[in-house]
Formats: sequence, structure tokens, C-alpha cells
Amino acid sequence: MALLEAPDVAVEPRVAVIPATTALIVVDMQNDFVKPGGALVVPSAAETIPAVQRLLALARGHGPAVFYTQDTHEPGDIEFPIWGEHVLRGSWGWRIVDELIPQAGERVIEKLRYDGFFGTSLDHELRLRGIATVIVCGTVANICVLHTAGSAALRGYGVILPVDAISAITPFDLQVAIRQTSFLYRGVITTAEAITIA
Repeated sequence: MALLEAPDVAVEPRVAVIPATTALIVVDMQNDFVKPGGALVVPSAAETIPAVQRLLALARGHGPAVFYTQDTHEPGDIEFPIWGEHVLRGSWGWRIVDELIPQAGERVIEKLRYDGFFGTSLDHELRLRGIATVIVCGTVANICVLHTAGSAALRGYGVILPVDAISAITPFDLQVAIRQTSFLYRGVITTAEAITIA
């Protein structure tokens, strides 16, 4: 099989956001995906925790709303033949990692599928707050992050993707997510450090 070269994607050196109309969405940073012993550990997920913490500090200090998605399954879920059993409701693997524990007033959206909008109240809650732009970070880049970012874009939200705050099972998968977010959904590609308050 021939090697394919990923198209270059511009990484913006500075992205200023308006706090009142911006939300941070932290996707599926749960023990099963991030911590040793988890059912579906993403190799680089733990390395993104500092970048996600930086984004949380920015949001908590300056006002952008904070949302978490929490992948949630019951015994016998239809995803298990694909991925095996993971993030069973109430289990250790289901919990958000200790380093990123939600604070009072931050919403945790339990989701049943890859897309944080599918079958959840996320869109409704963002619109109630007047949100126009979402910063999407977390894991897995080409699955739950990409489906959530794409679903946001299809609903008319601007999407910002900080590449140092997302992780994937392979480098190829990571590049797919970045490329699709940039090209297909016209998302802004940047880093956690580059995001500032307007």
C-alpha cells in the first residue's frame, strides 16, 4: 500500500474568543479512555491533560461556558461488538478523570453515541446561553471529537479545534480529524495556548 501524505492544515497562532458567546466542550476525558487499566486507552490521551487544563482555566477565569460530554453505556450496548465493553454507567472507567473534574455550574452531558449532540440536550443548552462558537477538545479525535465538532458545524456553530488538546488511537486518525474539521467543517485549527479572550 502506498504511503499518503496528509495535506497541510494552517494552525492559527492566535484565536481570540468572545466569552459570552463561546463554550468549551471537553469530550469523553474518562478513565476508560485516558488512564492505565482503562478498557479503551488512547495512547496519547493522558498527554493532552495539561492542554485541556489550560483551556479550562481560561474558561473558568474569563467566562466561556464549560460543557463535558460523558460517553455512557449500559450492559449489552450496540457499540460493544465494535469496541468491547467500556464506560459502563457508574463504573470507574465511566468517570471523568480526576485532573479534569467538573466544577459547580459546569454541565456534564451523558451521550449514548459518538456525537455529543445526538439524543442529548447539548444544542438546546448552547442556544439558551446564546453560544455561537464552540472549542472542542478531548478524545477520540477522529470519532467522538470529530462527530461532535461536525455536528456543531452542521448546526451553525463556529468550531475551534486545539490540536494539542485532542488525542487519537493513531497519528493517522489524528490527522484525519484535523483535516476534516478544517476542510469539511471550516473549523479553526489552533492550539490551547493560542486561544485568548477578545
